[in-house]
Amino acid sequence: MINTESFEFESVYHIFSHVNGRELIFREETNYHFFLKQLNKYILPIADIYAYCLLPNHFHLLLRFKSFNEVGTEDEHQYLMKNFGDFLNSYAKAYNKKYDRKGALFLNTIKRKRVNDEKYLL
Repeated sequence: MINTESFEFESVYHIFSHVNGRELIFREETNYHFFLKQLNKYILPIADIYAYCLLPNHFHLLLRFKSFNEVGTEDEHQYLMKNFGDFLNSYAKAYNKKYDRKGALFLNTIKRKRVNDEKYLL
């Protein structure tokens, strides 16, 4: 079961998303490189990435969010989600421009599972 609870600082998550419909997120090798470049730009400042898996129609990330003292605990989720939204939007806009397509590339929300034990990692 996928947990839709809020993101929290200092927590480890398995995050994944799927393409909208039957398209591909990655059509060619350069797509993978650009995705990783955007991941570094938007997600590395807020999280340590432990592992990732990029498949033609979806991706998985295993990461631990960093803590930011200037952000109150009630704003943690919004702060972290903004970076994910910016990340996925930047990739989708470039992808749409390159392949002359319109509309949403990813499903509406990213899915996440908080990792609470080592057993889940196996």
